[in-house]
Amino acid sequence: MRHRSVTYSAETAFNALADPTRRAVLDLLRQGSQPAGKIAQAFPISRPAISKHLRLLRRAHLVEERREGRNRFYRLNPEPLKAIDSWLDQYRSFWSANLASLKTFVEAEYEKETSSPQAKRNHTKENKQ
Repeated sequence: MRHRSVTYSAETAFNALADPTRRAVLDLLRQGSQPAGKIAQAFPISRPAISKHLRLLRRAHLVEERREGRNRFYRLNPEPLKAIDSWLDQYRSFWSANLASLKTFVEAEYEKETSSPQAKRNHTKENKQ
């Protein structure tokens, strides 16, 4: 058997994750491998609808299917989520930098307000009342 490298498409994973039912299926599968029937029972939609969701998740490589006789078991494959996490990491850096700048600005403004002579006089007046 040849070793083959698998690369996962972030776009395919994003498309699969766009649906709240598919995200809920993945949340369910975080608990471990589940038979298709048990997955279907967890949702208020038809079994064929769940089968379509599972098929899309399988095509996106977000779940893996194992057959035992007539039963199909599904388990979460977290590898494609790494592509999404990598994409999101750019935004984590962006928000960290911007929130740090905002914190610095707010602290500087607060320091200016509390250290100005007018602020001290107002503070003294409020304490006397």
